[in-house]
Amino acid sequence: MQLGDFELHTISGGTYWIDGGSMFGVVPRTVWTRYISVDDKDRIHQRTSCVLVRTGQKNVLIDTGYGSKMNEKEQKNFSSEPGEPLVPSLAAFGLTPADIDVVVLSHLHFDHAGGATKVDNAGRVIPAFPNATYVVQRQEWATASAEFPELRAAYSLPNFMSLKEAGQLRLIDGNVEILPGIKAWLTGGHTEAHQAIVIESGNQGAIYMGDVCPTFRHLPTLWCIAYDLELLKLRRIKPEVLGTIADRGWWALCDHDPDHVAAKLRRDDKRDFAVTETLPIL
Repeated sequence: MQLGDFELHTISGGTYWIDGGSMFGVVPRTVWTRYISVDDKDRIHQRTSCVLVRTGQKNVLIDTGYGSKMNEKEQKNFSSEPGEPLVPSLAAFGLTPADIDVVVLSHLHFDHAGGATKVDNAGRVIPAFPNATYVVQRQEWATASAEFPELRAAYSLPNFMSLKEAGQLRLIDGNVEILPGIKAWLTGGHTEAHQAIVIESGNQGAIYMGDVCPTFRHLPTLWCIAYDLELLKLRRIKPEVLGTIADRGWWALCDHDPDHVAAKLRRDDKRDFAVTETLPIL
């Protein structure tokens, strides 16, 4: 996708299968299965559609998928892809991990930040992008690294702690400009300091929604996932994000939708928002 002076491309961080009920929270199964099918284990297919932004000066990667550090049981449970899915996806655009200048993480859950680090030949966990600055909300980092027992299943320290040790971490506070044309939008909701990423160039715009709206099946305001930490806040911020996209004619960039990575939206009386145009790949 050409967005003003920027080039945007989908970089796959790997596909996986996850329990359908966990992705639709309190929405009844008889309702959400009208919109997406399940396998014989009641799982739904999901993507991790990371976004590469080529600004002309910098190569920016938004989110990193789940990476290569899951153990055998986790790989089996999620039917995840082996190896490092980001690497061949980057190679398709003539890039290696060393070519990435900035990595922006919407939040630090495994399916967004797992690919931020890798295990080297000596068994050490190191940054997967050796020349990149990693951008994370300060409060997200504080929560993720605090090892709260009630969040032990949400955050895995090997996914991100070596970023600080390597001196590659940039912590930001709130809605700030990361680079010219690329801004953080602190949304909260899914996690305490989840951020969406706003991309603007040449009077055109797009918003990478992260887990504010994980798939285009989740457009209704009340359709949230079981992992949302601050449900009320999420239900308040989601229509603001989706409304900005719809009213400005921007692109919605979706991380987990199995069919489409980008869409344009309109307001809708029945489901709050509806898709008017889609892109299967960026």
